Amino acid sequence: MKPMPRKLSAVVAGVALLLLAAVPLLAHHAFASEFDAKKPVKFKGTVTKMEWINPHAWIHVSVKKPDGTVEEWMVEAGTPNTLLRRGLTKDSLKAGTEIVVDGYQSKDGSLRANGRDLTLPNGQTLFLGGTSPAERAPDEDKSKK
Repeated sequence: MKPMPRKLSAVVAGVALLLLAAVPLLAHHAFASEFDAKKPVKFKGTVTKMEWINPHAWIHVSVKKPDGTVEEWMVEAGTPNTLLRRGLTKDSLKAGTEIVVDGYQSKDGSLRANGRDLTLPNGQTLFLGGTSPAERAPDEDKSKK
């Protein structure tokens, strides 16, 4: 069998690298594929669990409604690395911590949200980095202008 010419080898290697690089992108979703920018949510609740996993961290929150019933919400945040750069650590949100979540509900209406901002008990607000600022859904006030 004759060896492959150098140029063809380089092209094949380049295509293989591009395909390998695309796999993580396919596994990752865009904001609009799962969440609805027209369904902003804001709620106060108690952290029950923090999942520090890739590609997105998840915050589980118990939300007590005015009628006394409790809803269990899942809030998608950014990657653990993104959260670390913003000052949030694995231990920042211990079970029992009361937080306020500002974000966008899932398109299917389930109790899942893409978190935009999280307010801690001391009043500090952190951008959760669920999406990049360029991908973030517009605020209702901005869309009315």
